[in-house]
Amino acid sequence: MLSITLARKLKDAGLVWVASENDYFAIPDRGLDDKVFVLADLQAQLDVFRGWPVVTFHGTAEWALDYILTSEVIWIPREDQIVNILMTLMPDNSGKAVSLDITADSVRCTISWNNQLVRFEAGTAADTYGLALLFALEKSGTT
Repeated sequence: MLSITLARKLKDAGLVWVASENDYFAIPDRGLDDKVFVLADLQAQLDVFRGWPVVTFHGTAEWALDYILTSEVIWIPREDQIVNILMTLMPDNSGKAVSLDITADSVRCTISWNNQLVRFEAGTAADTYGLALLFALEKSGTT
Protein backbone atom coordinates (compact mmCIF):
# COMPACT_ATOMS: atom_id res chain seq x y z
CA MET A 1 0.00 0.00 0.00
CA LEU A 2 1.15 3.51 -0.80
CA SER A 3 2.49 5.35 2.23
CA ILE A 4 0.29 8.08 3.66
CA THR A 5 3.22 10.51 3.44
CA LEU A 6 3.55 9.97 -0.31
CA ALA A 7 -0.24 10.03 -0.75
CA ARG A 8 -0.27 13.47 0.92
CA LYS A 9 2.46 14.67 -1.48
CA LEU A 10 0.42 13.42 -4.44
CA LYS A 11 -2.63 15.31 -3.18
CA ASP A 12 -0.54 18.46 -2.68
CA ALA A 13 0.78 18.04 -6.25
CA GLY A 14 -2.74 18.13 -7.63
CA LEU A 15 -3.90 14.51 -7.73
CA VAL A 16 -7.70 14.58 -7.73
CA TRP A 17 -9.69 11.82 -6.09
CA VAL A 18 -12.80 10.63 -7.88
CA ALA A 19 -13.95 8.40 -5.07
CA SER A 20 -15.33 4.93 -5.61
CA GLU A 21 -16.00 1.87 -3.47
CA ASN A 22 -12.95 0.03 -2.14
CA ASP A 23 -10.76 3.15 -2.27
CA TYR A 24 -8.44 3.72 0.69
CA PHE A 25 -8.08 7.06 2.46
CA ALA A 26 -6.64 8.63 5.60
CA ILE A 27 -7.99 11.40 7.81
CA PRO A 28 -5.15 13.77 8.68
CA ASP A 29 -4.81 16.11 11.63
CA ARG A 30 -7.56 14.61 13.79
CA GLY A 31 -5.58 12.07 15.80
CA LEU A 32 -6.20 9.43 13.12
CA ASP A 33 -3.08 9.99 11.02
CA ASP A 34 -1.94 6.37 11.19
CA LYS A 35 -5.38 4.88 10.42
CA VAL A 36 -6.41 3.80 6.93
CA PHE A 37 -10.08 3.69 5.99
CA VAL A 38 -11.79 2.06 3.03
CA LEU A 39 -14.96 3.13 1.26
CA ALA A 40 -17.43 0.30 1.69
CA ASP A 41 -21.17 0.06 1.77
CA LEU A 42 -21.22 -0.81 5.48
CA GLN A 43 -18.91 1.55 7.37
CA ALA A 44 -17.86 4.48 5.20
CA GLN A 45 -19.50 5.52 1.99
CA LEU A 46 -19.54 8.34 -0.51
CA ASP A 47 -22.47 10.74 -0.20
CA VAL A 48 -23.42 14.33 -0.99
CA PHE A 49 -24.08 16.86 1.78
CA ARG A 50 -25.29 20.35 0.87
CA GLY A 51 -24.02 19.79 -2.65
CA TRP A 52 -20.52 18.70 -1.59
CA PRO A 53 -19.06 15.20 -1.85
CA VAL A 54 -18.51 13.75 1.61
CA VAL A 55 -17.55 10.45 3.17
CA THR A 56 -20.22 9.35 5.66
CA PHE A 57 -19.71 6.88 8.49
CA HIS A 58 -22.31 4.38 9.65
CA GLY A 59 -22.51 1.60 12.21
CA THR A 60 -20.14 3.19 14.73
CA ALA A 61 -22.25 4.61 17.51
CA GLU A 62 -19.27 5.46 19.71
CA TRP A 63 -17.57 7.61 17.08
CA ALA A 64 -18.67 11.24 16.74
CA LEU A 65 -17.47 11.88 13.16
CA ASP A 66 -20.61 11.72 11.03
CA TYR A 67 -19.03 12.94 7.79
CA ILE A 68 -15.95 14.57 6.36
CA LEU A 69 -15.45 16.40 3.05
CA THR A 70 -13.45 14.43 0.51
CA SER A 71 -11.21 17.48 0.18
CA GLU A 72 -10.19 17.00 3.83
CA VAL A 73 -9.04 13.40 3.48
CA ILE A 74 -6.02 11.91 1.75
CA TRP A 75 -6.72 9.36 -0.96
CA ILE A 76 -4.32 6.42 -0.88
CA PRO A 77 -4.51 5.07 -4.42
CA ARG A 78 -3.83 1.42 -5.12
CA GLU A 79 -0.96 0.34 -7.37
CA ASP A 80 -3.24 -0.24 -10.35
CA GLN A 81 -4.83 3.19 -9.91
CA ILE A 82 -1.41 4.86 -9.70
CA VAL A 83 -0.20 3.17 -12.88
CA ASN A 84 -3.40 4.04 -14.77
CA ILE A 85 -3.14 7.71 -13.80
CA LEU A 86 0.59 7.73 -14.59
CA MET A 87 -0.09 6.36 -18.07
CA THR A 88 -2.63 9.13 -18.78
CA LEU A 89 -0.13 11.82 -17.77
CA MET A 90 2.81 10.54 -19.81
CA PRO A 91 3.56 12.55 -22.96
CA ASP A 92 2.52 10.89 -26.23
CA ASN A 93 6.11 10.87 -27.45
CA SER A 94 7.28 8.92 -24.39
CA GLY A 95 6.19 5.58 -25.74
CA LYS A 96 4.24 5.13 -22.49
CA ALA A 97 6.85 2.71 -21.16
CA VAL A 98 6.86 1.71 -17.51
CA SER A 99 9.02 -1.07 -16.10
CA LEU A 100 9.42 -2.45 -12.60
CA ASP A 101 12.44 -4.26 -11.15
CA ILE A 102 12.25 -5.86 -7.72
CA THR A 103 15.48 -6.59 -5.84
CA ALA A 104 16.14 -7.84 -2.34
CA ASP A 105 16.67 -4.25 -1.13
CA SER A 106 14.20 -2.15 -3.08
CA VAL A 107 11.82 -1.75 -5.96
CA ARG A 108 12.87 0.28 -9.01
CA CYS A 109 10.56 1.78 -11.59
CA THR A 110 11.72 3.23 -14.89
CA ILE A 111 9.53 5.38 -17.10
CA SER A 112 10.18 6.99 -20.44
CA TRP A 113 9.44 10.72 -20.23
CA ASN A 114 9.96 12.72 -23.42
CA ASN A 115 12.28 10.00 -24.69
CA GLN A 116 14.39 10.15 -21.52
CA LEU A 117 14.56 7.25 -19.06
CA VAL A 118 13.73 8.37 -15.53
CA ARG A 119 14.23 5.98 -12.59
CA PHE A 120 12.57 5.87 -9.18
CA GLU A 121 13.34 3.67 -6.20
CA ALA A 122 11.50 2.92 -2.96
CA GLY A 123 10.80 0.07 -0.58
CA THR A 124 7.50 -1.01 -2.17
CA ALA A 125 6.08 -1.13 -5.67
CA ALA A 126 3.26 1.24 -4.67
CA ASP A 127 5.68 3.86 -3.33
CA THR A 128 7.93 3.48 -6.37
CA TYR A 129 5.02 4.01 -8.75
CA GLY A 130 3.86 6.84 -6.48
CA LEU A 131 7.20 8.61 -6.89
CA ALA A 132 6.87 8.26 -10.67
CA LEU A 133 3.35 9.69 -10.49
CA LEU A 134 4.53 12.59 -8.33
CA PHE A 135 7.21 13.33 -10.96
CA ALA A 136 4.60 13.17 -13.74
CA LEU A 137 2.19 15.49 -11.88
CA GLU A 138 4.97 18.03 -11.36
CA LYS A 139 6.23 17.79 -14.96
CA SER A 140 2.80 17.91 -16.56
CA GLY A 141 1.95 21.19 -14.84
CA THR A 142 -1.02 19.73 -12.95
CA THR A 143 0.13 21.50 -9.78
